[in-house]
Amino acid sequence: MSTRLRRAVMAAFTCLTTLAMVDPASAEKPETPPGLAKRGSQATPPQTLPAPTVTITIGPRDRAVIQQYFGPRFRSGNCPPGLAKKDNGCLPPGQAKKWAQGQPLPGGIPYQMLPRELLLQLSPLPAGYQYIRIADDVLLMATGSRMILDAVRDLAGL
Repeated sequence: MSTRLRRAVMAAFTCLTTLAMVDPASAEKPETPPGLAKRGSQATPPQTLPAPTVTITIGPRDRAVIQQYFGPRFRSGNCPPGLAKKDNGCLPPGQAKKWAQGQPLPGGIPYQMLPRELLLQLSPLPAGYQYIRIADDVLLMATGSRMILDAVRDLAGL
């Protein structure tokens, strides 16, 4: 074995032996959090920043695009006469307006996806969000929780 290799092995052995002799229970813990030095006065703990919040909404440009797309279609009267009198976007009476912004969409309420040609005109949504239509309302929904985040309401009344 060369002298250089022998010295490296001895140095490693000495370090390992020294580390094995240190008792972790006898190590002193600092009184202040790491990074705060004692300077004769009481140290203040670091400030915690509030978690950033993100609000996903339908922007003004997208609202206008949705209204321009659906407004004429709803006003053209493609609804059966009985449901047209109800003024609820052709939804059967028991299913009209069973959603609320800030609440999850209840199960069993039928909704439709927006047409592809309209989606291509709208700003892309982050993953996990989608636009849906219920009656004459377009809703922005979180897909996992079904939470209604925003809405363009009453497109038939425009």
